[in-house]
Amino acid sequence: MTDSPNTILLNSKMLSTADISKRYLESSINPSVPEWEKELYSFLNEWFSDSNFITAQTSGSTGEPKTIELSKPFMRCSAERTIEYFGLHKGDRLLLSLPCRYIAGKMMVVRAIVGQMNLVIVDPASDFEFLADESFDFGALVPNQVFKLLEQPSGKKKLQHIRNLLIGGSSISSELEAQISPLSSRVVLTYGMTETASHIAIRELSGDCKSEFYHCLRGISVNLNEEDCLQIHLPEFNLHLQTNDLAELQSPTSFRILGRADSMIISGGIKYSPELIEKKVASLIHQPFVISGVPDEKLGEKLVLVIEGEPFDTHDLEQKLSIILPPFELPRSIVFLNKLQITTSGKWRRDEIKKLL
Repeated sequence: MTDSPNTILLNSKMLSTADISKRYLESSINPSVPEWEKELYSFLNEWFSDSNFITAQTSGSTGEPKTIELSKPFMRCSAERTIEYFGLHKGDRLLLSLPCRYIAGKMMVVRAIVGQMNLVIVDPASDFEFLADESFDFGALVPNQVFKLLEQPSGKKKLQHIRNLLIGGSSISSELEAQISPLSSRVVLTYGMTETASHIAIRELSGDCKSEFYHCLRGISVNLNEEDCLQIHLPEFNLHLQTNDLAELQSPTSFRILGRADSMIISGGIKYSPELIEKKVASLIHQPFVISGVPDEKLGEKLVLVIEGEPFDTHDLEQKLSIILPPFELPRSIVFLNKLQITTSGKWRRDEIKKLL
């Protein structure tokens, strides 16, 4: 693929770098322009600048958010891999319904530029009513957006108007995965991070190719370190990129995520992955919740189920949990908090929740 052009097809209108500069300046001084739109033009202005790098902010799921630099050639390579994997073509319609504050939104813009595709932009807080009458070749949503769409009477039909749909930002529940599985469109879960310029691997959620394992995009491979945490090798990097994600390898290019090493709960000398337990019990709890740990004299830490909202009688829930979970994974208590803290990209701030407990 040749170098990306100095234009972008935005809402079916071709914009030059001069057009972008004008819109960026106008949006930055106009208080009526929504923040998500300002972020879009700010990123476009940065992308078409003379600098060879762009700045991106990490999500902050494992600590304070930080700003890093990514090279534009590296981001182009990432975009090309995605375009190739999904068989996208010049002129295809791409839906941008994510803020450009973070890498997922930025990379959707870069794919549109590199692939010379039509980028259709909407408010990330949209109710997606427009999907009843419009169709797209490619789009990306976070799990919460998908969940809200599926709550609508015609939600499944609307989702199927996105021919290739990426879901990313955080893991999804078994219940949500079961609703996605029969869709006729292609729906995938992505694995990646800011440092890798969005996803490096795809897990198919619908169709004949659905799998429990992520499969790496072209040229990318993975392995495990001594602590069984995933290491990523990108051809653009000389060294492996170390993650805090515990994983199981199926091959050097396919893997399954078991949970984060820094969120593991050690109780009675045994390590527990809260993410795996949460996935098992997600169908039982219809409010935001997490599995966490609190100090215990005998066990070191004990497992607790933390539910957002007003307290209720948990007798029935405890009985159902005892059926689904083996005894050693059963929470020792159920705790209620008014609000569970999350990052702006929808991931739990587990350390902060632990402090509140």
